[in-house]
Amino acid sequence: MVSGNPFAGEVADAVSALNGVRSAWRARRAEHRGLSRFPAPTELARFIEHMAAALFPTRLGGFRGGIAREDDFVAEQLTRGFAILRAELAAEFDYWQLHVDSPFDTDQPDLLVRLFAAALPEIRILLDEDVDAAFVGDPAARSVDEILISYPGALAILYYRIAHQLHGLGAVIVARILSELANARTGIDIHPAATIGPSFFIDHGTGVVIGETTIIGRNVRLYQHVTLGARSPLGLAPAGPRSRYARHPIIEDDVIIYAGATILGRVTIGHGSTIGGNVWLLDDVPPHSVLVQPAAVTLEGDAQSDMIARLENR
Repeated sequence: MVSGNPFAGEVADAVSALNGVRSAWRARRAEHRGLSRFPAPTELARFIEHMAAALFPTRLGGFRGGIAREDDFVAEQLTRGFAILRAELAAEFDYWQLHVDSPFDTDQPDLLVRLFAAALPEIRILLDEDVDAAFVGDPAARSVDEILISYPGALAILYYRIAHQLHGLGAVIVARILSELANARTGIDIHPAATIGPSFFIDHGTGVVIGETTIIGRNVRLYQHVTLGARSPLGLAPAGPRSRYARHPIIEDDVIIYAGATILGRVTIGHGSTIGGNVWLLDDVPPHSVLVQPAAVTLEGDAQSDMIARLENR
């Protein structure tokens, strides 16, 4: 106990009480007995920063050493990042080991790191296409560099592309932590298991939610507060494969979904469609459709006065 601590008694009481709570929880959750470590969000935040620097050395990595030394910088970032990733993957395997009878291969984390490393060029290609799509889709953008370094949508997609690769390799907890790190930074919540095609653009982005089984095609644009969600919590839904593994929408190529739209369930938005703001959808939409809310009504006379009075709480 720290000497001179004016709250020494309270600390001792809290330590004892928290020990009791933890012990009771572990007694109820026998599968957690013996768990010594778990993937750490703080470490994975460091990992993603190294990956961003390796993928985009000058713009996101801050490298200023010239093209001749760029590969050395990338190698350093990858070396540091892969070491963190290997440790966090090992922690995830330790967790899952408590749930299975057969031991994992001791080199399983190393294998996943190697497979992830091989996918990095494709991730960079996809991110370049995403940034290009943002530049085409946003007339306020003055350069692709501006988009990459300052747009929350671009940052969230960068996290997603990395997390999605790791999720596909079986590192589902590590991937989910990465997606939540992106959510905390941008307000954009993309489940790492979602399938998203190239040239994807999220404009503004705050409040966007993309669920686990969502499938998004090529050249799709979303605006803020779009929800691609499921219709009911899984525990309340029928137990069939469709409701469990196909709960979220399919958005085909060349679709634009404007702010505040909510699309729920395994519905298909046909290619080339435009979904207006605040639209609520539970049904399929044919290709090349345009769906909008009814136009706003202009109030006049007594109706206008009555509405002003209500807004002013008179």
